[in-house]
Amino acid sequence: MPRKAQTESVSDRLAAPGGAAAVDRALSLLSAFQPGDETLSLAQFAERTALYKSTALRLLASLEHARLIRRQADGRYALGPEIARLHGLYAAAQSLDRIVLPVLRSLAATTGESAAYHVRQPQGEGWVRLCQFRVDSSHLVRDHVRAGDLLPSDRGAGARVLIAWGPEAERPRAAEEDRRLYDAIRAQGFCALVGDRTAELAGISAPVFHADGSLAAALTLTMPTHRYDARHIAPVLAAAGELTGLV
Repeated sequence: MPRKAQTESVSDRLAAPGGAAAVDRALSLLSAFQPGDETLSLAQFAERTALYKSTALRLLASLEHARLIRRQADGRYALGPEIARLHGLYAAAQSLDRIVLPVLRSLAATTGESAAYHVRQPQGEGWVRLCQFRVDSSHLVRDHVRAGDLLPSDRGAGARVLIAWGPEAERPRAAEEDRRLYDAIRAQGFCALVGDRTAELAGISAPVFHADGSLAAALTLTMPTHRYDARHIAPVLAAAGELTGLV
């Protein structure tokens, strides 16, 4: 009989209710890859999944047969071409608007304010902030930005988030006050400002990340200054977290 592992494996700890243990273990090997990993050794798989090397080796053979894993000449393992094929099918079936807009609609309904998805748009030698998606507030008094509008890259909560998590070289270096601002934004995980882009508006923004950890966008809630409510920070963070890894 196989030996019982002294340490509970990742797949056992996160087992799918009613699922197959062997499938859970095989999937845990795929999940062992982290941002920056090009290849993994058998020892790394065993360490990250808490599986015996002999078990991991058998599962890797099955994954290699399915082209989900590719064994290199040096004995290390890389993700296989089937991953790319499946990703292409997923991307074709899930256009960005079908992913982002439902989250924006839910956020706008929860808060009563306007929700937007801002990305960096190259322009000349720099960039501007593009409002790629937008769901308007139900209030008559609101800002009137539309999807497709270009906004300042240096003012507003969304712009501050795109700077804070963007290339470090682009963050302002001259003013100590600016450095403290971006350090604080990164430390708390969001930006909430009143009267930054214009005196009449307030904004709460949080970063959305790609699956590889790189910045995808700033998810931003805007409102007139008199309706600013710090209680909206939590739903903004939740919405940004919901989109992270899906865009």
